[in-house]
Amino acid sequence: MTPSFDSLWALLAARGHERYTGEPVTHLEHALQTADLARRGGAGEALVLAALLHDVGHLIHGVAGTPSAAGVDDRHEAIAADALQRLFGPAVSGPVGLHVMAKRRLCADPRYLRALSDDSRRSLALQGGPLDAAGCEAFDRLAHAQDALRLRRWDDAAKRPAREVPPLDTYRAMAEALLR
Repeated sequence: MTPSFDSLWALLAARGHERYTGEPVTHLEHALQTADLARRGGAGEALVLAALLHDVGHLIHGVAGTPSAAGVDDRHEAIAADALQRLFGPAVSGPVGLHVMAKRRLCADPRYLRALSDDSRRSLALQGGPLDAAGCEAFDRLAHAQDALRLRRWDDAAKRPAREVPPLDTYRAMAEALLR
């Protein structure tokens, strides 16, 4: 069942305090840092909202902890993209649905792969590993691929404990305006 906007927002507020295993931030800290980086990077409102909600699939599926630590790919990107497509459409859901594939695309560069956190490397293995040359070419042709790559880079940079960013309520009016 697809969550309503209000239930999705409440879920992020209520469970956002939970930590990612292997990362120094909570879900909400990560979401807010990613959105702030997108905003500072000149992203449009839809991409800022995608940055804010890109990992909400971790909270929607309701599995506690970090499934990748147990060897499970929770497909959080697909769960989030499905919910966000129904609420906001493809400008928000497209980059979210591709942000894991964007990581795989960027990992074709060994320097990027080496810079990933331990948790991101662990989940990468479960998600299929780096794309090969043909996979990279196919990814690059997808709608929303470039936004997904931008989102992924903000995602990687949004793991700093105690970074000061605007609170969740800062984004609510923007999100409501983007509702379908």
